[in-house]
Amino acid sequence: MHKAAVTAVSTVAGIVLLLSLKPHQDPAAAVAESPPPAGPPGASSSPSPGTGPSGASSPAPTGKPSSGGTSGTYTGDVSHTAYGPVQVSVTLSHGRITAVKALRTPSDRPRSQQIASDAVPRLTQEALSAQNAHIDAVSGATYTSEGYTRSLQSALDHAGV
Repeated sequence: MHKAAVTAVSTVAGIVLLLSLKPHQDPAAAVAESPPPAGPPGASSSPSPGTGPSGASSPAPTGKPSSGGTSGTYTGDVSHTAYGPVQVSVTLSHGRITAVKALRTPSDRPRSQQIASDAVPRLTQEALSAQNAHIDAVSGATYTSEGYTRSLQSALDHAGV
């Protein structure tokens, strides 16, 4: 009886300790998530991890800002992932995201193409629902998801929203 009580108490203590642990957060992910979605327009931000001067692109607005918010199409920086580059453009109408288009996705391997073709529509739907770049990654497409969100945030930064 004594052994059963000690075992039960030890098990409960172990479970409590496990549940009290906080998961490790990648510092790069914390930096990528740090800009608040309602930041002031024109606020500068540092380059996203994985992008460099060679991957930088200028915004390509096709509309004019209106009194109700920013409108136009803006191209995000190329985000270099372990499986290839990811780049998106975002279309805004009066400050709301109306479309997101993947311009570049990993395509050097058939598996990368398959993963991107499955993940990009889901990421696009998430971005349209969230109206910002703070979206959940697609399971099995972590690198593509991270590149997508970095490029999307870059496009939104170019737009000033």
